[in-house]
Amino acid sequence: MQTELGRIAALSERVAPSASPLEQEVRKVAWIIAAVAVITAAAFLPVGTLAAHLSLAIALTFSVGLLVANVPEGLLPTITLSLADAVRALARRGALVKRLSAVETLGSTTVICTDKTGTLTANKMRVTEIWTMEEGVAFMDGSTPGNATASLVMGQLVETITACNHADLSPGEGEAVGDGTEVALLRVARQLGASVELAEREQRRVREFHFDPLLRLMSTVDHSSASNLAIHTKGAPEEVLQRSSAMLGADGATRILTDEGRQKVISQYEHYQEQGLRVLGVAWRPLAIAIVPQERDEAERSLVFLGLAAMFDPPRPEVALAVAACHTAGIRILVVTGDASLTAREIARRVGIGDATTPTVTGVQLSAMSDDQLDRLLKTHGEIIFARTSPEAKLRITDSLHAHGQVVAMTGDGVNDAPALRRADIGVAMGQSGTDVAREAATVVLTDDNFATIVAAIEAGRRVYANIRKFVFYIFVHAIPEIVPFLILGLSGGAIPAPLTPLQILSIDLGTDTLPALALGRENAEPGVMERPPRPRGEGLIMLGMLARAWGFLGLLSSALVMTGYFWVLVRAGWHLGAPTGTGTRLHHAYLQATTISFLGIVACQLGTAFAARADRASLRSIGFLSNRPLLVGVAFAIVAATALVITPGLRDIFGNAIPSVEQVCIILPFPVIIWGSDELRKMVVRRYDRRTRTSRPARMPS
Repeated sequence: MQTELGRIAALSERVAPSASPLEQEVRKVAWIIAAVAVITAAAFLPVGTLAAHLSLAIALTFSVGLLVANVPEGLLPTITLSLADAVRALARRGALVKRLSAVETLGSTTVICTDKTGTLTANKMRVTEIWTMEEGVAFMDGSTPGNATASLVMGQLVETITACNHADLSPGEGEAVGDGTEVALLRVARQLGASVELAEREQRRVREFHFDPLLRLMSTVDHSSASNLAIHTKGAPEEVLQRSSAMLGADGATRILTDEGRQKVISQYEHYQEQGLRVLGVAWRPLAIAIVPQERDEAERSLVFLGLAAMFDPPRPEVALAVAACHTAGIRILVVTGDASLTAREIARRVGIGDATTPTVTGVQLSAMSDDQLDRLLKTHGEIIFARTSPEAKLRITDSLHAHGQVVAMTGDGVNDAPALRRADIGVAMGQSGTDVAREAATVVLTDDNFATIVAAIEAGRRVYANIRKFVFYIFVHAIPEIVPFLILGLSGGAIPAPLTPLQILSIDLGTDTLPALALGRENAEPGVMERPPRPRGEGLIMLGMLARAWGFLGLLSSALVMTGYFWVLVRAGWHLGAPTGTGTRLHHAYLQATTISFLGIVACQLGTAFAARADRASLRSIGFLSNRPLLVGVAFAIVAATALVITPGLRDIFGNAIPSVEQVCIILPFPVIIWGSDELRKMVVRRYDRRTRTSRPARMPS
């Protein structure tokens, strides 16, 4: 545990996994539903026995019926199936989600902290120019000005980038293996005539100082072409330049690297950065005596500067559209990269991240900041570019964003990224370029390393959460017409017979209600789902607007329709307040028909509610009436199941139903259209109000 890997493991272990926003909301909703169900059922016992004069057994039976009516049996299956369906769809698009609830967390994302190389860019590096101190541009896009291969400086530079390299260009089937930067360096070395066989390089290598993300350097000690030992170094130009004391002249002699020479290198380096190029410095030092340095500091000093290799990694063509979608959806994007600031800024500009006022913070500046200063920076500015940062900086940025209540998606690929990937709400590892440790620590693995895939996952998460809300809305609506009949029974003191039986309620909740409810979890995303801001972290699954629409509008409307049908059947049969309807009375058959109409009326209202629940504000025409095939199957099943419970002799007797007349059936036929149509009118009014509000709102000046 005293090693670097041990330190990273300790950081990762201290990051305890927390419940996702969806898990917290479902737990809260479960307690609310349980409290309402138990209180309602318990309250009916004294009301039923004292006010309605029911026997204790009958009152207890009705209480159990009320309890069942308020408990959404399909809640957990709907959530699970919705998440699983989204996970399957994302897997086809290149995102492997390791935890079901992470899909919804993606939908709640407010900030994406993304790497640059391979995520915003295609990770297809190619060397565009090689620059040396005395020769200037010695190589350009495949052409070689002058006799570049004969240059002593270029020859030594090519030898260095070949020796200090792990990539392999010939593993079989024409596919290169290794880091994209090193593959690009090997390809240009081979183009300039160098031998790039991996076996030869490994045979000449005596010692290696691996790439250090903090030092941003890699060095090897190798047998050179002259059979002497030499140190070959490549890395960030400023780090290589800092450790160089000499330069190699065109004649092969070393000269002191003056301040003027250093400034010349820095100017060329900045020129490349402004073009969005990734730049590596290359240096070398022959060892006078055959003693291999054992410490890194001893090896990477008094180097002879050779030149700069400028590489271009083109932005992915689809990233610009994905970034624009994030901006429309109100999602901030922070670029956290190990590349130089000017390079990161230019690539970010090309894909649409930030503008002229976007701050760029280097790793040195970030390390010098206090936590309060970092908090103010993240709170004051929208998009920020963090350049030359270490992987540990990602952990600090994540903690600061969490302190602001942000839901953070963090990308990473290295071993050192593991703590930040675990700390973020959603850790996103790169499947192609990422390490096993990063993939293990992350929640989502991108098989294509593509930023656009993250945006697709966010859209899927928003769709899942919206579908869960649709299901909750659906069950809340039809709970009202199931509860109102028992309230009427209790408040009337038994003068009005129970409009429903407990078994009819069970047949609704466990039969006709199930498939349409589950089908709502398969609903497609509403138009404009990525044009809304992220859901606030404290926003609940149940909102006052939802309750007003479910209970105060459609719930009461459904209850009014159902009770109208019930009383219409009884009154037409000659019933009056207090008239007996028990077994053996002349009104008993009419009472069974009336309860059957109540049962069928609730089922009919449920079907209308299912179509109304498919969208909160959008019209069903814009979504497509036939777009949700599972819902159509669920509706057909509900109709067949309800019909079977009414016309099948054995089932009819068990559930207390009676075959209604054609006239009575005609009463409930328009119920679904009334429910759906009323909600469509409400949506139309809301949409017009929104358009009028947006039109009358004064235009905001750009900040």
